Amino acid sequence: HVQLVESGGGSVQAGGSLRLSCAASGYTHSTSCLGWFRQIPDREREGVAGIVSDGSTSYADSVKGRFTISQGSAKNTVYLQMNSLKSEDTAPYYCAWCQTTYYWDVSCPRGQGTQVTVS
Repeated sequence: HVQLVESGGGSVQAGGSLRLSCAASGYTHSTSCLGWFRQIPDREREGVAGIVSDGSTSYADSVKGRFTISQGSAKNTVYLQMNSLKSEDTAPYYCAWCQTTYYWDVSCPRGQGTQVTVS
């Protein structure tokens, strides 16, 4: 089964930066999507950034120009570089894998999450 392990969360002041990492394993599909979503309590999941196996990327409007998603050379590691962080970016961030681009869907495997706190 698919396993995802996140790292890199933490606390930072507004305007600062953080880099999240996710190591994925257990999948064999040549076409798939890795992404990051966040879910603030009592609110819907928000797909933050996704990257498809062909390298194409997508971003939520709220993070465009500030966040960058990328893959490692082995393509089973995905990174989220977060710059110019704002207090509204505070949330647990989850790495997810999906056979579609709707990586934030509850049907897609996700990691345990890593907390990002911006003050």
